[in-house]
Amino acid sequence: MDYLPGIVLLLLFCGAVVPGQGEPKHSVPRLKLSYREMVESSNLITFNGLTNSSGYDTFLLDEERGRLLVGAEDHVFSFDLVNLNREHKQIAWPATPSKRDECKWAGKDLGKECSNFIRVLQPYNSTHLYICGTGAFHPICAYLEMGKRAEDNIFRLESSHFENGRGKSPYDPKMLSASIMLDGELYSGTSADFMGRDFAIFRTLGEHHPIRTEQHDSRWLNDPRFVGVNLIPESDNPEDDKIFLFFKENAMDGEHTGKATIARIGQLCKNDLGGHRSLVNKWTTFLKARLTCSVPGLNGIDTHFDELRKELCVCVCEPLCGYFLPEREDVFLMSSKDPKNPVIYAVFTTSSNIFKGSAVCMYNMADIRRVFLGPYAHRDGPTYQWVPFQGRVPYPRPGTCPSKTFGGFDSTKDLPDDVITFARGHPAMFNPVHPIGGRPIVVRTDVDYQFSQLVVDKVEAEDGQYDVMFIGTDLGTVLKVVTIPRESWHDLEEVVLEEMTVFREPTPITAMELSTKQQQLYLGSALGVSQMPLHRCEVYGKACAECCLARDPYCAWDGTECSRYFPTAKRRTRRQDIRNGDPLSQCSDLQHHDDVDGLGHVEDRSVYGVENSSMFLECSPKSQRALIYWQLQRPNEDRKHEIKSEDRVIRTEQGLLIRILTQADSGVYTCHAVEHGFIQPLLRLSLQVIPTQRLGDLLPGGPQGGAGGSGGAGSGSGGAGGPAGAGHSTKHKLWYRDFLSLLDHPDLNSVEEFCERVWRKERKQRRLKTPTITTNDQSLARPDGGALSSGLKPKSSPLGAGAPNAQKQQSGHPTVQQQQNKEGSPRSTNPQKVQHHAGTLTQAQAPKNNNQNAQNSQATPNTQSPQKGQGALGGTQVPGGGARGGPQHNAKWRRMQENKKGRNRRTHEQQRPPRSV
Repeated sequence: MDYLPGIVLLLLFCGAVVPGQGEPKHSVPRLKLSYREMVESSNLITFNGLTNSSGYDTFLLDEERGRLLVGAEDHVFSFDLVNLNREHKQIAWPATPSKRDECKWAGKDLGKECSNFIRVLQPYNSTHLYICGTGAFHPICAYLEMGKRAEDNIFRLESSHFENGRGKSPYDPKMLSASIMLDGELYSGTSADFMGRDFAIFRTLGEHHPIRTEQHDSRWLNDPRFVGVNLIPESDNPEDDKIFLFFKENAMDGEHTGKATIARIGQLCKNDLGGHRSLVNKWTTFLKARLTCSVPGLNGIDTHFDELRKELCVCVCEPLCGYFLPEREDVFLMSSKDPKNPVIYAVFTTSSNIFKGSAVCMYNMADIRRVFLGPYAHRDGPTYQWVPFQGRVPYPRPGTCPSKTFGGFDSTKDLPDDVITFARGHPAMFNPVHPIGGRPIVVRTDVDYQFSQLVVDKVEAEDGQYDVMFIGTDLGTVLKVVTIPRESWHDLEEVVLEEMTVFREPTPITAMELSTKQQQLYLGSALGVSQMPLHRCEVYGKACAECCLARDPYCAWDGTECSRYFPTAKRRTRRQDIRNGDPLSQCSDLQHHDDVDGLGHVEDRSVYGVENSSMFLECSPKSQRALIYWQLQRPNEDRKHEIKSEDRVIRTEQGLLIRILTQADSGVYTCHAVEHGFIQPLLRLSLQVIPTQRLGDLLPGGPQGGAGGSGGAGSGSGGAGGPAGAGHSTKHKLWYRDFLSLLDHPDLNSVEEFCERVWRKERKQRRLKTPTITTNDQSLARPDGGALSSGLKPKSSPLGAGAPNAQKQQSGHPTVQQQQNKEGSPRSTNPQKVQHHAGTLTQAQAPKNNNQNAQNSQATPNTQSPQKGQGALGGTQVPGGGARGGPQHNAKWRRMQENKKGRNRRTHEQQRPPRSV
């Protein structure tokens, strides 16, 4: 047998599988689609489940009626194969209150274990299904009527007839089990007691007496967990048909150093009736062998993936024309012209604490049959170790089905006693079953997930047939993988086409079902059921080269778009190259189509950077397997230069990072995607580096901005606060929109709100620093010693109250103080202090305040109406200061008082250049 001490595994693992950066590029999914992207692109339909139900992991596909049957906690569902959310049906089948109480008294979890979890869902005849559930640790079975045709629209539980589910369904919902219905007989591998200690392979129902494996014999079964069960013919004679079971169990005594989990394949004859004097009502043809899936290492020591997961796919190298037979999609049978020789796909994980990994291995039936015809495992010698049996094997060979083909025995009850005795003591084979090629076809050791489910579809392509695997993970994602032979079928290349998230939250995928008729994949988890198409050709791109690089057997370039490939379609412009994925040889004569469909068009952008700051030029290709290649064409140069990584410039998978910008970095940057020898331009960026000394001219509040503001106010033109001010505000907005490329903020609206708050604060500061009207009709003083135009003096209101109001304005104190309260400035009764702190509005604010003045003049009859020049004074004046004393104004005043701290601080634009990105 194979032995691998844990310390040797630790030391030699690096020589077997190189994690992290050692993983080849082709193992990275070419496309990665999130749950949101799948839903928004209409490529995913999800049934989110009921609030009082979970565990949607027992599937039965009925393509004849166009339904998907799903067993869950306390419920059975019937979904439409076209759309899960269209007219689905459900039947509630909870455990009885008395059984729930007994389950609770036995120490089980009432909320998680004491329910009826459906574990068996099998077709019984043309009108009924046979279903079984855990029944709150009291297994129970019943018949579900479906009708003969889909038009019958029948879906009801036969509540008048329930059966004991012992030996058919497990007691514990956490126990793995498998079953299949053949000719009215149910074959199941499950636990047969409340404590979960008696595991057996049963045959129940039908006309024969129930039969099982030997009880409490670890040589037969040693704490197994059943994965799948399937029927595979041995010959053209139905009497030779065999049932194959896939399970994992603890290693037998002496088989492995320490406690280990071993993957097994077991076989038994469909017509086995048990022995006559020994093994009565027990299997007489049961044999088991070990399945290995390991990565060859140094000095012949392999890294083993020993845990057979609850997913296994049995398929053949012919077009698919059948559906899943077992209760779960753990065993996948694709019927063909030669159903005797399928290819088996199995998913394995590691049971070691040293590293976490998953693998997919392939097996053929010829190798499996060779092992079952080989030596039996036998314990002998002074150390009592397992060795190949070298003695005489009785005739007929144990494990042979009674038929006219081999031996001429009509029944197992007619077998000689020595055959029965030998079969009872030698159920295991010595040689293991090795995978095709001697190694896995898919290995993952450097990721945060493990494989959990697997289905396989055989797809006809332009250059042959390909097996496309859909691998579910314990994080709720699905990998779409195609295996491409290099020189022979024993040398396969793994190409991961897509990685798709199919559930809104990370959750293990516990069930998968594939419908070739609907071209849909159905997935189950604890959260619900999801549905997705097998192919999404439109996501690969709009050009021939992009479709060819995808290497998806489902898709081909038809001359106008990337669409579903049909072998019967004959088109002169159809292009597909799965084996090589070479767009140069496939699409060179269709280059004119590329220009029309988007490959010739390259997006152009203009970005700005500040000298001595950092700059990130983002460019992410759609394909995760593509490499980024950058070129720079400087001004007044015809030649393009390749950009290489250095201390100042760093190339990443998301773009180009320039740590310190210089004037020499200005120019046109072109981003190319390089994949499989094909170079495709993605983006052109025109970068302009702004010198540091010019920042004062560009930023708001700089020399030009400040001069413009003063000039506008001191020009004497009554319209300075209107049109000119509006233009200045537009200049500011254009400025920050140009510099948003430096910020690279994820939310444009948030940046706009931030900038607006900064400019509003700046305008308030300017109002505090500019002069106000003095008493006795004096000139308007400015901080720089100048004087404002007399045209800015307030005039009489057209309402006829000019003289009294003018006198109150000249007195200064009440009116100016009330105006300060409106603008949010500190309250003061000192005329000089009021003159110092009252400010003018910026030019950009003048139209806004004019609108406010117009509203105030309509609302208050005694309010003066300022003329155009009064826009710089920032609002209207209220005679006597008595029209603003309402509760709303008082609340506003309190808020202004609470926020007045920090209003005299210097702003970013006036005192310092912007922070480097």
